[in-house]
Amino acid sequence: MKTRHSHVMVCSILSSFILAAAVMACKSPNATAATASEHVPAAHKLTPPSDGKPIPVAFVLTDGATVIDFSGPWEVFQDAGGPDGVDHFKLFTVGPSKNPIRTSGGMTIIPDYSFDDAPAARIVVIPAQRGDPKLVDWLRLRDKEADVVMSVCTGAFQLGKAGLLDGKQATTHHDFYNQFEKAFPKATLVKGRRYVQSDDVIYTAGGLTSGIDLALHVLVEYFGHDFAQKTADYMEYQGTGW
Repeated sequence: MKTRHSHVMVCSILSSFILAAAVMACKSPNATAATASEHVPAAHKLTPPSDGKPIPVAFVLTDGATVIDFSGPWEVFQDAGGPDGVDHFKLFTVGPSKNPIRTSGGMTIIPDYSFDDAPAARIVVIPAQRGDPKLVDWLRLRDKEADVVMSVCTGAFQLGKAGLLDGKQATTHHDFYNQFEKAFPKATLVKGRRYVQSDDVIYTAGGLTSGIDLALHVLVEYFGHDFAQKTADYMEYQGTGW
C-alpha cells in the first residue's frame, strides 16, 4: 500500500508539472512557429458592389510569373458561383508595359494594361515573378485603394519589397522560408499555413496551389461559404484549406 501510494503521488506531481509547462509555453513570447501558425485571423467581411457590377480583379504579371500562381485564382474568380451565368468578377492583367512577357515554362502573355494606365481594382493578385521597379509604388497605391491585395508563393517578396509586410504576419513557399526571413526581418513568417491574413487588406498564400485556397476564401468573405463551396464543386476542387 505504501509503495502504491507513493507511485500515485509521483504521477500526480508529474502530471501537474507537465500541465504547468504547457500553460507557460502557450503564454511564452518565444512560442514555436507551429504555435504561431495556428493563429486564426479575425473574422473579415467584404461587401460586393451595391450596383451589382462585376468586381474588378487585377493580376500582376512580370517576366517569370509562375502560371499556376495566377491561373489557379483566375479560374476561381472566373467560375465564381458555378454555372449560374452571372459574371461576379471582371479579370484583367497588368504588367510593366503592354509588351509580351514570358511566364514559367515559356508561355507568352500580353498584359491588358501597364502599371501606368491600369484601372482601379478591388482585388489584386500577385503571383511569384521577377518584379519590376515600378511595381513597388504601384502596390503601395493599391494597398490604399483595394479590398484585397493577395500574393501567392514568392509573390510575397514583392509585398515585402514595398514594405507592406512590416510588422505583420505573412507566409510564402516553404522552399523560401529562410530567404524570406533574411530579406524581411520586420515581417513575421508563419510556416505551414495555406494562407495568412496580414491585415484588413493584405493576404499571403503559400506555394502554387495555395492561391486557389486563398481565392476561395476571398469568395467566402464576399458572398459566403455556400457560394464558395458551389464554386469549388464546379471546379471539382477537393482541397479543404480555404
